[in-house]
Amino acid sequence: MKPLARYASLANYVDLARSLGVDPFGMLRSVGLDPGGISLQDRWIPAEAVVELLEATAAQAQRDDIGLRLAELRRLSHLGPLSLVLREESSMRNALTLLIRHERMYNEALHTSLSEADGVATVRIEIDLGVPAPDRQSIDLGVGVLYSLMRELSPATWRPLSVSFTHSPPVDQAMATRMFSGLARYDRDFDGVTFHASDLDTRIGASDPQLLEYTRRMLADTSAENAPTVAKRTRQLVEMLLPTGRCSVDQVARSLGVDRRTVHRRLSAEGTTFSAVVDDTRAALAGHLVAGRRYSLTEIASILGFASPSNFSRWFRARFDCTPREWRAARSDGT
Repeated sequence: MKPLARYASLANYVDLARSLGVDPFGMLRSVGLDPGGISLQDRWIPAEAVVELLEATAAQAQRDDIGLRLAELRRLSHLGPLSLVLREESSMRNALTLLIRHERMYNEALHTSLSEADGVATVRIEIDLGVPAPDRQSIDLGVGVLYSLMRELSPATWRPLSVSFTHSPPVDQAMATRMFSGLARYDRDFDGVTFHASDLDTRIGASDPQLLEYTRRMLADTSAENAPTVAKRTRQLVEMLLPTGRCSVDQVARSLGVDRRTVHRRLSAEGTTFSAVVDDTRAALAGHLVAGRRYSLTEIASILGFASPSNFSRWFRARFDCTPREWRAARSDGT
């Protein structure tokens, strides 16, 4: 099964395309994506289509830095509920570990790794679509977003050793020079960011105004027209927290800036409970992850926060009236 990505990976694409004189909706249709779905950030779409879209847009705009331009528009707050959890991490090491752990929840084609050797730390990014395909713009987007997030989480004085790309330099290097402060290096053997390993234990600074504004929006009056419900916000946080082993009502309440009684009260007002939200979130993720073959059932049990594969199997049977293996086999057969 080919890897999927969420529409959230295309945040700000419409505005960027228009600014470059490109019809964003026409481009979306050209790669088989529904323009009407781009506002549904949680919707799954083929990762291959996202990669193809960015390459096609670069060709149409005659700019080979579309990925970097899109990355420049991203902020920590664009990660949604994950930004609230990252803000609570004590160090860059913990924040990067959390980002890497959650990448599969947003883009199954993105693979990020962290390594240390001789006092140097390296975060590498790879795009794996299962088939060869041009991915320069997606690599630029991934590396650019990673670099920007690290800068936001680090002290103002933080400076990496280099930002590496396997591809050749862009025709116009002004964008890359501005974004990476002259640290971009090309024709290297990996794509990613290299920095002093000691930076991994740097404490994360205070939250920025954008994150505080995001928190205020999350806590807005739920009776307002079109305002997301507390259940939906809780579900988003649960999805982020499940693989960390810290998915509790206390953790969710901390991330929302309220106490646990407030979370229980607001969920009750919407006719649900914290346990029900966790169970429903697990079910939605389980159905998707088990149907694919990218992760083993043991890995999926861990992603969903189960203590063991056997606990996961028992829960799955109770929820879906079949075992995970039976579910996967049925989807593989197209039934």
